[in-house]
Amino acid sequence: MFRSRIGAVAALGLTVSLLAAGCAATGGDNGGGGGDANYAITFLPKNLGNAYFDTSDKGGSDAISEFGGTYAEVGPATGSPDGQVSYINTLTQQGVGAIAISANDPTALCDAIKEARDNGVKIVTFDADTSPDCRDIFINQADAAGIAKIQVDLIAEQIGDAGQVAILSATANATNQNAWIELMKTELADNHPNIELVDVVYGDDDDQTSFDKTAALLQTYPDLKGIISPTTVGISAAARYLQTSEFKGKVALTGLGTPNQMRDFVTDGTVTAFALWNPADLGYLAAYAAKALIDGDITGAEGDKFTAGKLGDYTVGKDGTVLLGDPYTFNKDNIGDFDF
Repeated sequence: MFRSRIGAVAALGLTVSLLAAGCAATGGDNGGGGGDANYAITFLPKNLGNAYFDTSDKGGSDAISEFGGTYAEVGPATGSPDGQVSYINTLTQQGVGAIAISANDPTALCDAIKEARDNGVKIVTFDADTSPDCRDIFINQADAAGIAKIQVDLIAEQIGDAGQVAILSATANATNQNAWIELMKTELADNHPNIELVDVVYGDDDDQTSFDKTAALLQTYPDLKGIISPTTVGISAAARYLQTSEFKGKVALTGLGTPNQMRDFVTDGTVTAFALWNPADLGYLAAYAAKALIDGDITGAEGDKFTAGKLGDYTVGKDGTVLLGDPYTFNKDNIGDFDF
């Protein structure tokens, strides 16, 4: 949801240091209230200024406050793996206890992550994973097949299970979106033979790019019946385009969004229904997983168990993955009950 030059590395490192210091919540000695435990935990989202990650990282901050750690958030302005690598390197030098990362690429971060782990930094991925051997544990928002299916089911319902649809995704290398898209293709082929997926385009988790890609889709495919956007930036940008266009009420839009960003579009009928999990809970769970790793309660092995504050008990599954829970459908009847 979200370019480095050699001459800028030193300046970037200083920027990260200042950001980490400026964003940190005061904790106990050595980064936290756990005696010798280093509860200095930094969240590294795909990009800053993204409402989804603002919410998820706030959940992480709340959890870290509960167990007396030190919270910080740093990240690139755009969804760049190079930018994330620079921050990982600097955080390793700073000696943080853990980094919670939403990965912009499944493999490009691995060398930097390996160095961090070699220096005792615990690595939790959330929202978007790296290769499993790169990190300690992955906090998955929901089962990938379930996320794919709910989006296909929603668009099928909205277009009468027939017609042309397109997908507006994030970046071309986004691990989570790519996994969902492949599963959506399978779900469409197996269970919705009258729906034709005509294109997959990428808005790079940028509002204006996603807006422009939406316009291009509608110009290229005049018979398009629906758009699926499995990214909070993409779905809100697409809704903003549809809201004032001739396609409002004619082209269906669904995908993954937050209630606050989608409320007006649902209220005025631009969007009928969309899905998501609670991103604040995702960040909250990631923080408690980091604590459990730091404490040595878990290693990320299948079968490991830990308690995540108000969310209760969790068990680590295959490939070091922990599932938050099932996605939820938001519509006009229930969207007013949520504030995130």
